[in-house]
Amino acid sequence: MGYCISTPQILAAKEVIVKLEVKVLEIQCDGYKEGILTGDLCEDLCVSKQVVYQRCLYYEKGKKVIQADWHGIPIILKSKLENFSSYNNFGMLDYQEMQDVSTMDIVFYAALEIKNLLGLELENTTVPKLWSKHLQGRVEPYSKAELVTMWSLLQQEEYTFFKILQDLSKHVVKILGSCGHFYAVEYLIAGHAWNQNLFSLEELFGSSVTGHNNRALKGAIHKIALSFLDMVKHFENDFSYHLHLCDIKPENFAIRKDLTVVAIDVDMAFFEPKMRDILQQNCTNDEDCNFFDCFSKCDMQTNKCGAKRINSNLQVICDKMFRHWFSPSLIGPRASLPLQVELQKAVQRCAVPTEYPDNKKDHRILFKQLYELLQASQRQLQE
Repeated sequence: MGYCISTPQILAAKEVIVKLEVKVLEIQCDGYKEGILTGDLCEDLCVSKQVVYQRCLYYEKGKKVIQADWHGIPIILKSKLENFSSYNNFGMLDYQEMQDVSTMDIVFYAALEIKNLLGLELENTTVPKLWSKHLQGRVEPYSKAELVTMWSLLQQEEYTFFKILQDLSKHVVKILGSCGHFYAVEYLIAGHAWNQNLFSLEELFGSSVTGHNNRALKGAIHKIALSFLDMVKHFENDFSYHLHLCDIKPENFAIRKDLTVVAIDVDMAFFEPKMRDILQQNCTNDEDCNFFDCFSKCDMQTNKCGAKRINSNLQVICDKMFRHWFSPSLIGPRASLPLQVELQKAVQRCAVPTEYPDNKKDHRILFKQLYELLQASQRQLQE
């Protein structure tokens, strides 16, 4: 994995990484000062120095995730590729003068890029139209630096995904600004598989939620679980297309102070049209049709994977998150209470992969049952 080096034995290597990270940001600022790139974060990063590097969180194949402070507030800086020059140029600038590029040209090419990245058909979804409204609201002409900067950001699937869902979902991380191809998102408490509670609630609330049998701690876990279910329902029903999460693990989610679950890494999140394209691969057995957490079935007559995903976001969340929280060992002395036994059984049923597209009614019933059991268990904690 590309998590940044942090063991005591290789501090020298860590110092080298820090220097490289800082150098990348310095190169970014050189581009800003030369008028090559721009962004609403550039002034604070490059001139007033209000954006201060703290540490590297992740680095692999050019993808960078950096923690920084912005006016004393922690933020996360992200980019898919290391250098601004690694991104493709805005094609129209290769054969047209800047003054000949109209706003409608930009809207068209931006919407086309979104379609290519996310697999969204323009006539069937409101999402690219939403982005277009932001572009069409612009009165003054775009500079070359603005266009190439926008194009470098649009080529990053994760940025585009977050950007178009900013006003549509409370379950995706908020973009705070950008400079060149680096964009800043809010700093949140991310999950970790090694954490007993998956999320560091102590970091969020301090000592008020510590202790294995602490009611406040268990209440917080119930609230997070309910937020996961809200997110599942939201991603399945509130967009023009079903949104599939194919890499569900604690590290890809975070929680806000109100315990709302937020997707912070969506490299493996796909709307239905792109999901279907991904799943239709050659196969010799069903295992060949497993794309991370998204499963399909192999048609042995055609040796082709089906286009429909046969499991669901709910099933994987039950398997990878809820089973951890609602097992007898973690529930403690209350595990034998009838309500807790019922909740454990519901989580176990939910965690078993079923052919979701052909079983939507059962899926809805199980979702409703889980939601009601969690609410009842939460009330029981308050008694």
